[in-house]
Amino acid sequence: MSSFPYAKTWTKSQAEVTTQERAATALLVLANIKAGSRLWGYSRFVLGTWPLRHCQGLRFAKQLGSGKDGGFGLRPSLSIQGLFLAFDETEQALAFWHANALIRAYQENASECFGLIANPIRARGSWSGRRPFEGRLQTPKQAPDSGAVGASARVAALTRASIRLRHAGAFWAKAPAAQASLANHPGCLLAVGLGEAPLLRQATFSVWESAAAMDQYARTGAHLAAIRAAGSGGFFAEDMFVRFKPLASFGSWQGKALNLEA
Repeated sequence: MSSFPYAKTWTKSQAEVTTQERAATALLVLANIKAGSRLWGYSRFVLGTWPLRHCQGLRFAKQLGSGKDGGFGLRPSLSIQGLFLAFDETEQALAFWHANALIRAYQENASECFGLIANPIRARGSWSGRRPFEGRLQTPKQAPDSGAVGASARVAALTRASIRLRHAGAFWAKAPAAQASLANHPGCLLAVGLGEAPLLRQATFSVWESAAAMDQYARTGAHLAAIRAAGSGGFFAEDMFVRFKPLASFGSWQGKALNLEA
């Protein structure tokens, strides 16, 4: 599970500062590696994001593992993994999905491969000291249909945290109930638990049928109790939350397709 920090110069006629001040477009890749391709899958964690260091417009990247069955728990999955990328431009994220050799390799070596491209609506916090999704949101010219969304439109969310070692036990005591309520929430279209390192550096990515459904989950029940406990107990050394507008989806995950067209 690895990452490589990116802050590349933009090669078009725009000034570099214009691109770097603009919030990035996210690409999430999920793959369930075939049993016969496990060695290839394990090699992804060894190589990590290093092979992508020259990728056009890529400013942030994380190679991620997952919990059992793609959940958020202590037992790791031997087959499910994720790749989380942030690009300067939406077109670069689309080009990566459609043309990059790594995506082709994932599709060949996975029983199921899913991609989601999304633009940030709002963001707070940092990941490994970086803030790729904070800044001026992309304009419609740069990313069609980006910007704020209505309460009935689909939204996605990324929540990640670096858990302090001394609070790991207290955090994981709260996690199972929150994860169960997430998986069973009728408004949740997709949810996956991801992590850079076992126990201490964890993330959840979810897609919702509406902002109202996501907010209802976040502000009630086990999740609200976990958030309050984490906040009052100082569980996290670093955390980040980003709300996205999904732009395009490809493939399926756990038999479900979001059917979002670019």
